[in-house]
Amino acid sequence: MGSFVQVTSADGFKFPAYVAQPAVQSRGGLVVLQEIFGVNSHIQAVADGYAAEGYFVVAPSTFHRVRQGVELGYTEADMGEGMALKTAVEALPPPGVMADIQAAIQLAAQGGKVGIVGYCWGGLLTWRSACTLQGLSAAVPYYGGGMTTPDEMARKEQVPTLAHFAEQDRWIPLDGVEAFRQAHPAVTVHLYPAHHGFNCDQRGSRDAPSAALARERTLAFLAQHLG
Repeated sequence: MGSFVQVTSADGFKFPAYVAQPAVQSRGGLVVLQEIFGVNSHIQAVADGYAAEGYFVVAPSTFHRVRQGVELGYTEADMGEGMALKTAVEALPPPGVMADIQAAIQLAAQGGKVGIVGYCWGGLLTWRSACTLQGLSAAVPYYGGGMTTPDEMARKEQVPTLAHFAEQDRWIPLDGVEAFRQAHPAVTVHLYPAHHGFNCDQRGSRDAPSAALARERTLAFLAQHLG
């Protein structure tokens, strides 16, 4: 359904983004942020799925400033490679990859009001986007690793936010989720009886009932705030 296009950030940096357009008139724009595995077949399928629901979807490559053409799988080796790439991006001088996400938001605005959804590291970037970027009307981070650290909890969301976490997530302890909930009472927080990565149908941690419920809640949230 989608294809890659070239997008230009405010600093002139050019990067690819997977764009999936709805078959009917768009009900809104949506930025989808990758896990640490790149804009791989799973993220492309997620983008296509949201496009099928009527959204103009943009999934930017958030690794492109440190390495081009990243599409990893889900082996232990892939995870190690993805973590190293994430570390490299996080070490970029500000605004780093946030400038690319801002450019993706501007592109997605072709579809109307813009929301942002991200998974894993993309969930963390979604949270940061909700707190610091312009042009958003809603944000949905899925199990954003790092969201519950003191520095990230100190941020303040600027748009309605729905956060999905997993009860058995070894990367995000439940006490951190509870602290996040208390620090951000306006954020709707849902917990699922699942592991980190439960939305991904290419990972062993996939939990179909949790993924279906989270998607249902996400679509309802997007419909409320975007259209």
